[in-house]
Amino acid sequence: MITKSNPSFVPEWAKKIVWYQIFPERFRDGDSSNNPTKADILGADPQEPPLAWDVHPWCSDWYKLQPYEKINGPQPWWKHLLRRRYGGDLQGIIDKLDYLQDLGVTGLYLNPVFDSPSLHKYDGASYHHIDPNFGPDPEGDLQLISQENPLDPDTWVWTAADELALRLIREVHQRGMRIIFDGVFNHMGINSFAFRDVVENQQASPYKDWFMIRSWDHPDTGKGFDYEGWWGIKSLPELNDNDEQGMAPGPRDYIFRATERWMNPKGLGTDSGIDGWRLDVAFQVSHHFWKQWCKKVRSINPEAYLTAELVLPEDEVVPFVQGDEFDGEMNYNFAFACAEFFFNTGEHRISATEFDQKLERLRGLYPKDVAYVSMNLFSSHDTDRLASHIVNRGLGNFRDWGTYYQLAKPAENPAYQISKPNASEVQLQKLFVLFQMTYVGAPMVYYGDEVGMWGGNDPDCRKPMIWDDLKYEDEVWCPDGSTRSPDPVLIDEELRAYYKTLIAIRNTHPALQTGSYRTMVADDKEHVLAFERVLGEERVVVALNNASTTRTVTLPEMPASQYKDLLSGQMIITKDMEATITISPHAGVILEAI
Repeated sequence: MITKSNPSFVPEWAKKIVWYQIFPERFRDGDSSNNPTKADILGADPQEPPLAWDVHPWCSDWYKLQPYEKINGPQPWWKHLLRRRYGGDLQGIIDKLDYLQDLGVTGLYLNPVFDSPSLHKYDGASYHHIDPNFGPDPEGDLQLISQENPLDPDTWVWTAADELALRLIREVHQRGMRIIFDGVFNHMGINSFAFRDVVENQQASPYKDWFMIRSWDHPDTGKGFDYEGWWGIKSLPELNDNDEQGMAPGPRDYIFRATERWMNPKGLGTDSGIDGWRLDVAFQVSHHFWKQWCKKVRSINPEAYLTAELVLPEDEVVPFVQGDEFDGEMNYNFAFACAEFFFNTGEHRISATEFDQKLERLRGLYPKDVAYVSMNLFSSHDTDRLASHIVNRGLGNFRDWGTYYQLAKPAENPAYQISKPNASEVQLQKLFVLFQMTYVGAPMVYYGDEVGMWGGNDPDCRKPMIWDDLKYEDEVWCPDGSTRSPDPVLIDEELRAYYKTLIAIRNTHPALQTGSYRTMVADDKEHVLAFERVLGEERVVVALNNASTTRTVTLPEMPASQYKDLLSGQMIITKDMEATITISPHAGVILEAI
C-alpha cells in the first residue's frame, strides 16, 4: 500500500523497460519435432473434431484455405482459424533473443505458455506446467504429468518443457532483459485437471468448489450439469470467485503455489524465475483475491512487476493501482487517446489541446510513478494491428471498445480494408512510435509491428511472424474466398531500423524513461505538439507535426545556443531563447542541447 514513508510502490526497473509482446504459437517454430498433432488440439474451440488436420504452413497466404481445411467443408471462417497451429514454441523465442536484443527491447511479455489445447492458451489445463508442445518432448511430458497429484505440489515434476522455460528465463536474464508471463486466473479450460474431475465425479470431486457450478447431474430429476463460462463461453469455466469472499480456497491455493513455482523455481532464488506477471481480464477477478495474491507475490519478490489488463473507463482503473494489487496496467486509454489524435478523422478526431488534456488527466489519475510503469501500447493480440488501424482510420473510434472490436474483424465487416499499408500510412505509424518512445510510460511493441506486419482484429492480428530467412506467399485471398491484387509479405527494413533507432534513443536517455513531463506547445491550428522531458541536468525536447503538410514551429524556452535532432542529426541554432524548426508532414524531432 502507499504510505507517507513509501509514496511510490512500483519497481524502479519497470520504469526503464521497452516491452515486446510475444504470442508464442506465432512467433517462431524453433523445433518442428514438437509440433502439435490432431489429438493435441482436442478440447479447444471449436469443440467438434476436424475431419482432417495438419500443421499450417508458416509462410502461406493468411486467408488461403489449405487442402486439409477444404476437406472439413464449408464452415465459418473463425472455425478454420481456431484450428490452425503453426508450430511456434519456446525454442523459437530462444533462437530469436539476439534479434530482440539487437532491436533494443529490454523486457518480454509472453502470452500464456501454460498447458492448453488452444492456439492462444487462455484455456489453461494447468498453471504449473508449460505446454508440452512448446517443449522438446511432448509425449514424455504428458506421461510425467499423468503421474502427479495436482493437489500435492510435492508430486509436481519438472517436464522437458518446464526446463526449457527455465532456460529461456536464464538466457533472457543473461542479456540484461526481463520477462513476464501471462496469468489467467479468472477461468481455466475444460481440459483442466480440475474441471475434468468435476465433470466425472460431480459433487464427489475434490475440486467441486473450484468453479461456478449452476447445477449438478441428477438422473432422477433429469436436471443436468451446468456451470458459468467466461462471457458464456462453455470451454472456459469460471473459477469460483466473488467480491464479497474472494476466490475459493482450492483454486486460490493452487494459483499461489503455481505463482511461487515460476517466480522462485526449485527454490533457486528469484533470479531464476520470471520478473512478474501480466494478468488477464483483471477487472473480472475480485479485488479481494488480487490483494491476497499481490501480498503473496511481494513476499516472494518485492521487486516483481504486476500489470493488469483493464479495458475500463479511466476512473474505474484507479482502484486497481493503489499499491496493494497492481503496479500498472496495459494502458489502453493511452492507445485510445493516441488514436483520436494521430489517426481518427471527422467527429472522432481531437485537437492537440484536447490530446494534451487527455494525457494530463491520465497521468493525474494514478498514484505516484504508476504512469511510468504502465504499458503504453497500441497493438495487441486483442486489437487490430497498428498498421491496419491506420489503413482503416475513419472506420470508427477505438475508444468504443465493444463496437470497434467487431468493426475491425475483416471476416465480419467487408468494409474493413485488409491491404498492406502504403508509404503515407507507414509514416503515420512512425509518428506514433516517435511519440510512444518519448512519452511517459513503458512502451510496448506487439511482435511484428516493427517489421510492418498488418492485420485486422483477432484472429487476424495473430499471423505468423515475418522472418528474413523465410519466403512468404503474397496475400491475394480475401476472407470470403475471392481474390485481390497481391500484397507482398516482406520485412519493412526501413521501419525496423526506425524502431531500432527510437528504442536506442529511449534506452540511452534517462530523461525519456523517468524524467518529468511538461507541454511546451499545443497548437490546434497547426496540429503541432511539443513537450520536454527533464531529469537532473538532462533535457530532451520533442516536437511533433501531426499535419499532412510541412510546418515551421517555434519552440520557446530553449536556453542552449545549439540543439541536435537525435533522429536526423540536424543542428538547430537558437535566437533569443527560441528555436525555429521545419518539420515534415507527420514527422517529428527529438532535440538535445549540445
